[in-house]
Formats: sequence, C-alpha cells, structure tokens
Amino acid sequence: MDDVLPADLPEMSPESSPVPAERTAGERHVPVLLDRCVELLAPALQQRLDGPDGVAPVVVDTTLGMGGHSEALLERLPAARLVAIDRDPQALAIAGARLERFGERATLVRAVYDELPDVLDDLGIAQVHGVLMDLGVSSLQLDEVERGFSYARDAPLDMRMDPTSGITAADVLNTYDARDLSRVLHVYGEEKFARRIADNVVRERAREPFSGTLRLVDVVRDSIPAPARRTGGNPAKRTFQALRIEVNGELDALRDAVPAALDALAVGGRLVVMSYQSLEDRIVKQALAAATSSTAPPGLPFEPPEHAPRFQLLTRGAERASEAELAANPRSAPVRLRAAERVRSGRVPAPGGRS
Repeated sequence: MDDVLPADLPEMSPESSPVPAERTAGERHVPVLLDRCVELLAPALQQRLDGPDGVAPVVVDTTLGMGGHSEALLERLPAARLVAIDRDPQALAIAGARLERFGERATLVRAVYDELPDVLDDLGIAQVHGVLMDLGVSSLQLDEVERGFSYARDAPLDMRMDPTSGITAADVLNTYDARDLSRVLHVYGEEKFARRIADNVVRERAREPFSGTLRLVDVVRDSIPAPARRTGGNPAKRTFQALRIEVNGELDALRDAVPAALDALAVGGRLVVMSYQSLEDRIVKQALAAATSSTAPPGLPFEPPEHAPRFQLLTRGAERASEAELAANPRSAPVRLRAAERVRSGRVPAPGGRS
C-alpha cells in the first residue's frame, strides 16, 4: 500500500496532465450500472450511525478509476464518507480533481484492492458500511493508447495498471517459455489455441523481441484457424485479457479482496461487485456462496445460531445491463453484477471451506 492522498490533489502540469482541458473526467467516462450500484448501497449509507459521536457511514470504492461511481455516491448519499482506492496514479490524479469539492468526505489511497485491510487500519476505520468493486480494466486505461491495453491501435506492450512498477506485457512475451506462456493464455484468456499462439510468439521473438501491440495482434490472428476467426470478435481479445491479468496479478488479488471486503462490513453493510469476464465472476460467485451458506455440520436436525449464514444475497444470480444501459454505454455489455448484505457478525468462511 502507498500513500493516503486527500481528495484535493495538487494540480498537474499541462505537460503531464492526461486529460485534455476541453474534456472532463465526466465527459470521458460513463460509469457502468451507476443507478443500480447506488440503489443497492444506499440503504446502508443513507443515515448516520446511532450513537453520541454521530459517526458517518463509510463506503469504500476499491476501484476508483475516473471517479464516476464515487462522485455519485457522495452526491446522492450526503451522510456518507468515501474511501477510494486505486493503484493507478493517473486515475488518482483525475479522480482527485473530480472529487475535490467534497473536501474531507473523500479520502483517496494509492493501493491494490486486496490491501483493503491495511488501508482501513491505517485510517483507523474498524468497519465500513458499503464496498463497491468495479473490476477489470478501466475506461481511462483503455482510452490511453500508450498504456497498451487496446488491440485496436499500435502502442507499447505495457498493460500495467500501475505504470510505475512491475513487469510489462512485453516482458511476459519476451521471457516466458512456450509452456508458461501457453498456460497464461489458456487459463487467463480461455484461449483454445494457446499453445499455437505461444509457439509462434517464441519463434517470432527470436527474430525480433516484441514491443508493440499490433505485431502481437498479427501473430495471434495468424495462429488461429480462419473458421475460428469469423466469430467472437477480434481474435486477439483473449490474448490481451490473459496478458493483462498476468501482468497485474488480478485474479490472485481478487481472491483475497472479496473475502477482505466481506469481513470489513458492519452488520447491515453491503457489497456490490461488477465483473466483466467469467474468471472474475466465478471467484466472486464462490466467495458469496461461502458467505451466504450455513457452516453447520451436515446431518444436524437443526441449525445452531452460531452457524447461520453471515450474509444474504441481494441479487438473483448475476444481473446484466438493460437494453437502455447498453444503448447509453456499450462497454456495459459484459458486466455481471452481484451483491450481498451482512446479516450477522463474524468472519466469513473461505470459499470451499468451513469456519
């Protein structure tokens, strides 16, 4: 975890500013399922907690991005205090300017979302009342061509959500052996032709190391049989997804982050998670299933109160974007939203295990 930052971050110089003056963050970014997220979190955040101190309920946006969801939560829920997390310093700068008007109600922290327990501990916050997780790559990262997340235009093969540290996608392509590269593409991209792509990458990098996105797109396209290229969109999307997940350690972080978010919630607190691909959604689904299941040993004639579920689901399965949402924001097409509310105190069991 890195530094805690106030919402009124210092203004960046024109040379370093990633946002053109004529386009604000709100104009660049349409938050996915914004109204539904606020609706689900609102019951836990609308009023101050009982007690002599009148402590404000806390909502954590674990994936701040350009701050669209955070801004709406602060606007529509005036009793709430926000803690917003992002690993991307560029996102923190943009969102910080957007949230500056909320003053001390918004605290921005540079961290990865699996560091949530450390973030809250550093801030002296014992429990929170809402957590929002909007997973995957952000609009900012997709739209900044030089970040290398998009396969539509040529750019350096970077794909780091925090561009100041860690390996790049080029490092993965140029150093992993064929077996490891094939594993990454198969597991994280669910790519049927993973080994063929990996073998071709290894062969091509011997001729010249990979540095740009479009060269990789060409290798992937040439590795996939023509009939398979005719459906499912750009054939490189699965490879790019896999590399991004590997570079940023996304799934490992998510496996720790969801249980940590659940454990941080007070009774009555709510978690809302938006996933954009099946690997993410599977992890979220399994964590919520464990949290909403009884821990009583099988075969008991009754359920002891101490084994009752600690959470209840707020959604039936995974909610998808409506036709109106899709028309307004095409990037909402793959979203899967799940939500749960804490009904009993105590730590939640790990997925697949018993507490």
